[in-house]
Amino acid sequence: MNVLVKYLIFLYLVFSTGFMFGQQRNDAVNQEKRFTVRGAVIESDTYKPIPDVNIEVSGGAYTTTDALGEFRIEAKKGDELTIRHKDFETVYYTIKSSERIKVEVQPNKMDEYKSKLFKSRGSVQIFKSLIDSAEVYLKKDAKKSIQFIADALKNSRSVKENSEAYEVLGDVYLYWKQYDLAVSNYRISIQNRANNTVKIKLAKAYQLNKNYQESLATYNDIDKTELSNWELVTLYEGLGDVHQNTKTFNAAIDAYTEGLNVAKKHLISPKVTDLNSKIAQVYDAKGESQKAKGYFNESLKLAKTQNKKRGIEEKIKVADFQNNLSDYSSEIELRKQALEDINEIETDSVFDNESALTPQKQNYKIGNAYALQKDFGQAISYLEKSIEEADDKEDLIVQKDATRKLSEVYRDAGEFDKALVAYQQYVDLVDKVYSKKEQEISQAARFSKDIVNKQNRILSLESDRALSESKYQLNIEQARRQKLIIYSLIGGVILLLVTAFLMFNYIKQQRLANNLLALKTLRSQMNPHFIFNALNSVNSFIASNDERTANKYLTDFSLLMRAVLENSEEDFIPLEKEIELLELYTKLEHFRFKDKFDYSITVDENIDVNDFVIPPMLLQPYIENAVWHGLRYKKTKGHLNISIAQTKPDEIKITITDDGIGRQKSKALKTKNQQKQNSKGMGNIKKRVSILNAMYKDKVDVSVTDFQDEDDTGTKVIVTLKKD
Repeated sequence: MNVLVKYLIFLYLVFSTGFMFGQQRNDAVNQEKRFTVRGAVIESDTYKPIPDVNIEVSGGAYTTTDALGEFRIEAKKGDELTIRHKDFETVYYTIKSSERIKVEVQPNKMDEYKSKLFKSRGSVQIFKSLIDSAEVYLKKDAKKSIQFIADALKNSRSVKENSEAYEVLGDVYLYWKQYDLAVSNYRISIQNRANNTVKIKLAKAYQLNKNYQESLATYNDIDKTELSNWELVTLYEGLGDVHQNTKTFNAAIDAYTEGLNVAKKHLISPKVTDLNSKIAQVYDAKGESQKAKGYFNESLKLAKTQNKKRGIEEKIKVADFQNNLSDYSSEIELRKQALEDINEIETDSVFDNESALTPQKQNYKIGNAYALQKDFGQAISYLEKSIEEADDKEDLIVQKDATRKLSEVYRDAGEFDKALVAYQQYVDLVDKVYSKKEQEISQAARFSKDIVNKQNRILSLESDRALSESKYQLNIEQARRQKLIIYSLIGGVILLLVTAFLMFNYIKQQRLANNLLALKTLRSQMNPHFIFNALNSVNSFIASNDERTANKYLTDFSLLMRAVLENSEEDFIPLEKEIELLELYTKLEHFRFKDKFDYSITVDENIDVNDFVIPPMLLQPYIENAVWHGLRYKKTKGHLNISIAQTKPDEIKITITDDGIGRQKSKALKTKNQQKQNSKGMGNIKKRVSILNAMYKDKVDVSVTDFQDEDDTGTKVIVTLKKD
């Protein structure tokens, strides 16, 4: 008997385990095709909504109608929708698409109801048809989609419909990266009618707009018990994204782990993959490579069970991680696999040049990895492929970067003629990129202006609708007059505030465009005081008949000027070149003031100077200030120290210290003209750093403090530089 029981238990475990694995695999496939179905249940004669109706999908999802008789439920094509309530017969309907559906029930003498399902695209339901059209054009034509929403608002007859329209409008702006406008419209949607789905979207829009505290507050304000399993996972994922952006890594890991547990429990396979990948990225950012590697291996394994595009995306993420670890062989192998997969799906999928899944980008990164391994032959082959593909697809950015890397590889391989030809091609491409960027900025400004105008018209429409509604209410009920007037005034104030905010944002974008045009001028500037003083020094050497010293000084000065002019068109140059310029410049200053200071330049031997780039002559103004305004006035002989150390795998710190008289004493000694000139020079360098950080995502950080607490306080400048 015991043997029989054990055998039955064994069979149960085998079949149940097989069923779970089969179910998990099916869910992984079906989840990719899921969409949200919206609907409502009402009485046909009175149009009164019916709350607490049981809505169930054959795939397992379940919900109920709210107080307005509406529901939302996750489903896929082919699922059977079951609608149950004690007052009418059960209704069954097969889902064909992400349609809007409505159930009308009509009571009879026996208190039974006949149900009728029909699509919302009927001629009498203009509002829903317009919203459907807006969603169709959401990713194709922003202006047309917004126009459909404006027309829908004209036909809106309830706060529920207003809420839905503004939600879709927020979706449009979110897709087109107008995050501030997305925030505004999601908030208006919630003001019309609170909805957890829209709150999650609002929190995401806040995060993308870098309003991190507002995003956290919105996520935390949502009642988690009211969310579906998918929404709960999305909420935890969103919290993790905010914490990762604010570099609170432990909180990010906790949030992602909570979401991962829910996704595993309810077999939400795509989210299991995504969250494993995101946890790995956080551990990588924390510098915990082994933990990151474990999660990346898991996400890579899971991604292979999903569609091919998702698998490629994960391979590329893991390849980037291997690059950070300098495991170039593993990186190359993964990128080659990804490249084969891309070539297989490229005929069925269209990747724009912004996507990471382009052959030109992967060939470029493979070539770069071979270059780091000193395998110049393979590097040249893949870089040439990248350049050819980028040229075919008009991807100037990748073409420029690959051409520059090709020049460097030819140089390192000793083929200097080819390196020069490639570098000349790179220079030509840089000019094309600048020209294209200027056109894109102009187009973006026009697009933003059109969007703002349409948003203003929609808000005006909302204000007009509110005023018309108030007049209608005045005719019905005199007692509500004052309340409606107050609401109208509030709407007008909100309209003015939103308009002012949008205008401010537009002006800010215009200023950014002007700054980009000024960047070339700022890059090419070098402190005129240094040139003037250097020539005076040469003159003094000649006047004292010290021709040999004058020739030596003039030779070094000409080398420096040549290097400065060669790099004047670059946003960034290799750190190695900047160190050479730094040593040459400091040598010249010491040559003039040997009796005033000594200097030392130290570079951490663990730093690979080829891995980092820096804006050219970024450090020169700080060294010039140290010599001319600090050490030159010191009564005793001072010291200038320049040190370069690596603090993180992707970050170095450049520290410039002097024990001169300090900033306060130096300021007291200057004339008004000197103060003005110095302020202008430092202002230019600050503006240059600010523009570069805006373009390259906070790559450079500069801080200036006193060096010591002694009588001669000196100055300490710390420049933090991040790797690409």
